[in-house]
Amino acid sequence: MAPVNDPSSFSALSKCITRHLNLRFHVDFDSRVIKGKVALTVEILEDKCASLILDTKDLKISKVTANGQEAKFSLGPQHSFKGSPLEISLPFELSRGQHVIIEVTYETSPKASALQWLTPEQTAGKKHPYLFSQCQATHCRTMVPCQDTPSVKHTYYAQVSVPKELVALMSAVRDGQEPDPQDSSRSVFRFRQPVPMPSYLIAIVVGALESREIGPRSRVWSEKELVDLGAYEFAETEAMLKIAEDLAGPYVWGQYDLLVLPPSFPYGGMENPCLTFATPTLLAGDRSLSNVIAHEISHSWTGNLVTNKTWEHFWLNEGHTVYLERMIGSRLVSEQFRQFKAIGGWKELQESVKTFGANNPLTNLVPNLTEVDTDEAFSSVPYEKGFAFLYHLEELMGGPEVFMGFVKSYIQMFAYSSATTEDWKNYLYTYFKDKVDILNKVDWDGWMHTPGMPPVKPQYDTTLADACIALCQKWIKAKEADLKSFSEADIKQLSSHQVIEFLALLLLENPIPLSHVKRMQEVYNLNAIKNSEIKLRQWLRVCVRAKWEEAVPLALKMATEQGRMKFTRPLFREVYNFEKYREEAVNTFLKHKSGMHPVTAMLTAKDLKLDQAKSTGL
Repeated sequence: MAPVNDPSSFSALSKCITRHLNLRFHVDFDSRVIKGKVALTVEILEDKCASLILDTKDLKISKVTANGQEAKFSLGPQHSFKGSPLEISLPFELSRGQHVIIEVTYETSPKASALQWLTPEQTAGKKHPYLFSQCQATHCRTMVPCQDTPSVKHTYYAQVSVPKELVALMSAVRDGQEPDPQDSSRSVFRFRQPVPMPSYLIAIVVGALESREIGPRSRVWSEKELVDLGAYEFAETEAMLKIAEDLAGPYVWGQYDLLVLPPSFPYGGMENPCLTFATPTLLAGDRSLSNVIAHEISHSWTGNLVTNKTWEHFWLNEGHTVYLERMIGSRLVSEQFRQFKAIGGWKELQESVKTFGANNPLTNLVPNLTEVDTDEAFSSVPYEKGFAFLYHLEELMGGPEVFMGFVKSYIQMFAYSSATTEDWKNYLYTYFKDKVDILNKVDWDGWMHTPGMPPVKPQYDTTLADACIALCQKWIKAKEADLKSFSEADIKQLSSHQVIEFLALLLLENPIPLSHVKRMQEVYNLNAIKNSEIKLRQWLRVCVRAKWEEAVPLALKMATEQGRMKFTRPLFREVYNFEKYREEAVNTFLKHKSGMHPVTAMLTAKDLKLDQAKSTGL
């Protein structure tokens, strides 16, 4: 296999590969740092190896040893987003096939981008501080010196010292706890991860956490204020796991727990092995947003077991995961539901392409990420262009059963390793060797290396979408005199998924008059809905776009009370685009910035033109 070149990492990947990490963390809430010691078991890949490079960013390195002998080290120049290469000179020469244990003693920075430290006031319980990590895509290097690339997979063991009133969890199997022998006011929690995984999946959380059992291999963890809501919301977890196993093969990670985080968590979910991180915005009270959990469960196969080799191939993780998530939806609800979710996904893709610009190379399925910050490249493109491509191939190859057979076989073929688009394509041709003539007709370049919308729009079944389209058109065409004809009954028969779709369709049109939006609130009472996708992602944007001034304070409140980027960034953008309230949008952001997740704050600042670099978006 050709050596990997990962544009997002400094590690010399042709020289060596990490096989195991042994982590010792001392979590210090007072100074907002982790005092760490990591022992990396490294396999050498070339003869006469006398040095190696690890990724770091904002780390204070105090000591490095190789097999117990002190090793000279230096930090290279700081790159704007990639950090600094840690160059280690070995006190001896090694040959290909040999192993060496590199131990690094270090401390993280209070501004480490992988970590968010919350004050007690920022938690549900208001009594204790809280820490969580988010390493994807390239933030692990701010928490652990490592080969921070998805092309390298390793097992890990960890010991974490925290104040004894708090609980620590990691993306691993729990391996007991004991009083800290060095400090009676602290406890040490132990974890083991026996399945090789990339650095971006190392995760830690420390807080006043409790759990409830929701299945034979699953618990929900959160602060006590939310734990029962979480247990109710995610009760279908085991049913989803069983369907996923039936579709994709055995679940290899042992435990599948869920953690409901405080509101500033920037994503819907993060597929950390053994412990999915989830935003509290999923707690709709009616399980209507549990498809995010189906997505994170699916990552146990596509992403965690088979991983994109570099972030340029991120669509391999996300396109396949959306495909699996929607297959689970097809089994749990109906095939029409899968088709309906695909229609919604196409709209998400249209919105991303519009935000980035149709000629922006970051809308390619396989973008070039040389000198590109992966956080700025993040969008729904790898998810929804990836899904649409797989669905297109499904239609060409003979339907869902046939194509799911390929996906399962691909997972088995590349399990425990990382793949590129080329690896995937070669295997597709091998698996469908009797259909090569059809595959040769696919517009590979149009799908993979061309910006904008895909070359083919799949024809999805519109049964569940038709009512949404009809209601949207009725509002768009309504004159003032027609407004009386709308009533609560219009949306009584629609599922929450259909209400989301109705509003998403409205957002694709020119803004409707303010009188219409006010009437919509009067008859549908959308302000009272708990479902965050309806209220935060769609409805408040419809209101602000119609220049309903009363909606502006609510939009800014919702943009800052939670920090999920899917909601926060569009809400800020909408208010910013309402000329009269532009300054208020900027001032509100600046006031709340210190309490935001570092990635959310950085990207929202770009959206609000507070940073002159080109804004990108979700």
